[in-house]
Amino acid sequence: MKVLFASLGNYGHVFPMVPLAKATAEAGHDVWFATNHEFHPILEKSGLRPVGCGLTVPEAFIEAAGGQAFVDAHGGHVQASDIPADQLAGLAVKAFGSVLPRAVFEDITPVIDSLRPDLVVYEVANPGAGFAAAAAGVPALCQGIGRISPDPTMDPLIQRELFGTAQELGVADKIGPNRTLGNPFVDICPAAVQTDEIPSSGVPVIQQRPIPFTEPGELPARITDGEGPLVYLSFGTVVGSAERLRTVIDGLLPLDVRVLVATSAVDPADLGELPDRVVALPWVPQAEVLRHADVVIHHGGQGTTMASLAAGLPQLILPAEGDGFANGPAVRAAGSGQVLVGAEVTSPAVEAHVRTLLADESIREAARRIAKEVEAMPGPDETVARFAEFVG
Repeated sequence: MKVLFASLGNYGHVFPMVPLAKATAEAGHDVWFATNHEFHPILEKSGLRPVGCGLTVPEAFIEAAGGQAFVDAHGGHVQASDIPADQLAGLAVKAFGSVLPRAVFEDITPVIDSLRPDLVVYEVANPGAGFAAAAAGVPALCQGIGRISPDPTMDPLIQRELFGTAQELGVADKIGPNRTLGNPFVDICPAAVQTDEIPSSGVPVIQQRPIPFTEPGELPARITDGEGPLVYLSFGTVVGSAERLRTVIDGLLPLDVRVLVATSAVDPADLGELPDRVVALPWVPQAEVLRHADVVIHHGGQGTTMASLAAGLPQLILPAEGDGFANGPAVRAAGSGQVLVGAEVTSPAVEAHVRTLLADESIREAARRIAKEVEAMPGPDETVARFAEFVG
C-alpha cells in the first residue's frame, strides 16, 4: 500500500504523526511524508521519505498580514504577543482558514497525482491535504495531534473561512461539514481530557496511544544521575521569553529541586546567573527527559501536554496562546495538574503550586491513572492493521 502523510511544518504538528508513519513503514508499506523542508532531515533519520509541502504557521501569519504585521518601523521582528488581540485573531482566521489550506492544496496536489497513494493521512490542523485527497478521490484519515480544543469565538470563524476556501477550490461537495471533513479520525488523546466533538459528529474514531517523539540525544549527568525531584520547564518552540522563564525559575529556587530548562528560541545566557542545580539548554530530547522528571511546567502545547499525560506526571500549565488555554483547564479538571494564567504567573505562585504538585498524592495518583489509560490505548501498529478498512 502507498500511504502519504501530511502535516503542517511545526514541531507540534509533525512529531505527533511520526509514530504512525514509522509503524506504517515498519509494516512494509511505502510511506511518504509531506511537510515543510525544515523537518526533512528529522524524517529521513526516522526512515521516512519527505516531500516538500506548505508553509510554517509563522509564515502563514506573515502572508495573512501582507508581510507587514510582524515587522516594526525599523525592520525588526515583532512578537505575536505584541500584536493587538483583535488583529491577531483576524490573522489566525485568514492563516488557518485560507492561507495554509491553499498552500498545502497547491503543493500536495501534484504529489498525489504523481504518487497515486492508496491512502492519505493528514493531521487535523492541515485540512488542505484533506481537500487535495478529496479532489483526487483518494481515501483519507484525519489524525488528531492532541485534545480537540474549539475556541467558541474563533473556531466558527475559522471553519466558515475554511469551507469558503473549500468552495473556491471546488471540493466543498466532496467533504463532510465537520472538523475531519467527514473522514475517520485517529484520536491520540486519552478520554480523560478529550472532548466529545468528534464522536458526536458521527465519523468513525480510531483510538491510538500518544507516543512522544523527539530526536534522540543525551542528557547531562546532573539530570540522569542527580538526587532530588526534577522539575522540567519548557515553553515549547513557539512561545517563550527570557523574562517569563526567569520568573518561573525564581519560583523554583526556594524548593529543594533540580531544574532542567529547555529554552528553545531563548538564549540560555539571557536567563542570567543560575545555580548549579538549574540546567538550561536550548534543546533537550523531551521524551527522554520525561523519564526522569517529577513535575512538568509548560505552556500547554499539544505535544508536551500529551507526552506528560502519557508519562503520568503532574503538570503546571502556564498558557500563553492557543491550545494551552483549553489544555490547562482540561488537565486541571482531570485532577492531574494546575494552571496559572496571565498576571497569576508570579514566582511565589509558581513556588506554591509546585510544592502542591510534589506533595499532593491525589494529583500524582490522577496523573498515574491517566498514564494507565494511555498505556491501554491501541498502538500505532494496530491503527496500521486497520488501514484496509478505509481503503476498500
